[in-house]
Amino acid sequence: MEKGVLHYLRGYRLGLFAGLVALAALVLSLVLRGMGSVAAASDGGPGAAAGLGQLSGLLPRENLVLESALQVDLTHETVRLPLYKGTANGHTVWFILTEASDLGLAKNSGLNYAPKLANIAIGCPDCVQTVTQDSPAADQNKFGPAVIHFQGQPDFSPTRTLVPGPHGFPPASFSPGAVARKGYSPFIRIEGSSAVYNAPIVASGDGPFDVVHHANTGDRVLGIHIAPPSPPGQFLESWVDLLLVKGFDAGQPILYLSTETGDPLAAVLERSTYVPALARAAYNGGDDFLGSSRERLFGFINGQTGANNRQAQGFQHLVLDGHASEDASAGNAALINALRNGGDLLNVFGDFPTLKDPRHADAYSPLWDAQLGQWTQKAIDEGIDKRQIDENVVFNLAATRPDLLTGPGGAAYGSVGIDINCAVIGFTDEAPTANLVTPAPNSQFPPR
Repeated sequence: MEKGVLHYLRGYRLGLFAGLVALAALVLSLVLRGMGSVAAASDGGPGAAAGLGQLSGLLPRENLVLESALQVDLTHETVRLPLYKGTANGHTVWFILTEASDLGLAKNSGLNYAPKLANIAIGCPDCVQTVTQDSPAADQNKFGPAVIHFQGQPDFSPTRTLVPGPHGFPPASFSPGAVARKGYSPFIRIEGSSAVYNAPIVASGDGPFDVVHHANTGDRVLGIHIAPPSPPGQFLESWVDLLLVKGFDAGQPILYLSTETGDPLAAVLERSTYVPALARAAYNGGDDFLGSSRERLFGFINGQTGANNRQAQGFQHLVLDGHASEDASAGNAALINALRNGGDLLNVFGDFPTLKDPRHADAYSPLWDAQLGQWTQKAIDEGIDKRQIDENVVFNLAATRPDLLTGPGGAAYGSVGIDINCAVIGFTDEAPTANLVTPAPNSQFPPR
């Protein structure tokens, strides 16, 4: 337990002594938070699902930003994506495609355009793996994708574990359910091309696929269909169903995936693959500065909790209300319904593809630099620790009211050295188009 928690605190660049102080402060805050959330949960409101838009049925296609998505099933909390065959060290692997750094290639394949991915290898060659592509004869491939040969792949065999701590979060212990093997990164460059794609491997082998305990699949894989050989003149497509994540951008509810991260605890909370190399991707705190491959994500350590609380949000909420210690599967209805109705982290995202200002729309990247906030005791006592849904509101608060919102353990607000590969899928109400407020003077607004 101690090793895991201190590792978690060291991830925020805190020293050992400062980490222990921060842990004590955090636990105290969480104890008080738990006391406060009971009253909030009984306010008779619509619960944690408030403000999350459409909660059931199929998402209309006009609400997709990832146009290659085959469907989004909000009743079962899944997105269905095309699944592509590859190899890694002689073994069969299966991957998805979500972003490309080139606009034309992104549009051609129905992917999100993410020009910042062109910067991802700056200072971190291992953050992009160069792959090769088959060149089949016409008789071998009448119509369809060529096989991609990866240098590395994830190991899906470890058992994902999360044992809640005395107050839920921080956990008493944890271990990622998938870990990168040598040479693996989800970001690929095909030999001979300069474009960078986001191509997470989500399963390995030729089946059967374990979509309950995930021995050979990612922890968000809830279903896989491998298409048989296509009849003459036809094309049959393989697909994968992946567990969605809910969040907010510019005041609107959004949907996204989480597939990889450079931090082990984040990998457990996000049900994603731990890829240590990604911690070195360009670069902590970079956002829209020169050479950055990242965009910002805003999370909360000690937000309010309670499945019936419309203000619930954050790590403590996920662990206590989102069945975080359980395996995700299509048959785990309690977990699916908890997440569907607001039991998720409910992080706040920065730049999004639908924003009206092209400068911000084109600044989108699936590699999110975590800015984690901790509400102070003053904020909790005054009832200011409410659900946040807009990045400008968050960093304005951090800039003007450090007595209310700080980094973990009272540290300065900003990047905590954790990045997460989260491809955006769509929105469940109105498209995010502009932030709710203007930036405060000297706030951490993106540079002009």
